[in-house]
Amino acid sequence: MDAQTVLTAFGLTLFAGLSTGIGSVLAFCAKRTNTRFLSVSMGFSAGVMIYVSFVEILTEARRSLTGEWGNVSGAWATVGAFFAGMALIAVIDRCVPSADNPHEVHTIEEMDLGKEGHADKHHDMKSLHRTGVFTAIAIAIHNFPEGLATFASAIVNPNLGTAIAVAVAIHNIPEGIAVSVPIFYATGSRKKAFVYSFLSGLAEPLGALIGFLVLMPFLSPAVFGILFASVAGIMVFISFDELLPSAEEYGEHHLCLYGLICGMIVMSISLLLFIPE
Repeated sequence: MDAQTVLTAFGLTLFAGLSTGIGSVLAFCAKRTNTRFLSVSMGFSAGVMIYVSFVEILTEARRSLTGEWGNVSGAWATVGAFFAGMALIAVIDRCVPSADNPHEVHTIEEMDLGKEGHADKHHDMKSLHRTGVFTAIAIAIHNFPEGLATFASAIVNPNLGTAIAVAVAIHNIPEGIAVSVPIFYATGSRKKAFVYSFLSGLAEPLGALIGFLVLMPFLSPAVFGILFASVAGIMVFISFDELLPSAEEYGEHHLCLYGLICGMIVMSISLLLFIPE
């Protein structure tokens, strides 16, 4: 692979990760949460991830593995790697205490509660600060495999990597709000809230960097196939565990569904446009 491809992949991963900062900025600038927009957007992101995982990434992984190990062994390896990716992200998810769930829905309106900057009988500021810090850590942990997924996709197909980066970026925006709300509420500092939110997104390019340093020297069709199938599993799990439930919480059921379908349609059209003649 050439240096330009690697730099493009890193750039896309960095863009996806740092969109948590966009969520933090929106929390400070917007007057109220557009829950309908977030619901459709997160459904859209899930649609992109699910469609591209099953139609493009898993197909490409199976093609590589069957070419190396034959139809039967290659197919079994593809399925095994797919569910291994799901298992990996599930284990990461279980390691994060449920009390510090990074996908708990927060709204911009909650920011107003932090303007007074002091504790009262209803709110424990130390607890809120701890919640914000652990939410940032939890999001960083979750973002690590997402960075690897975005980077690996962009290495193989920059157009595919761009679509995945946009989908990941969309779902990182509410995560930025989730970090900013409790930190700002507890400290009254917009700067601290933004920094914690911004830093949590750096785990994605870090995941890409580690993936590049560890895996790329050994990259072969077999390693590529296993990696790609695992990436598909990671993205499907994220869609069903994070994106769709959050989309449902932000808005009504049909908004989530419409966003999901639109994401699949846009992804399918974008893939068709780049079919070589």
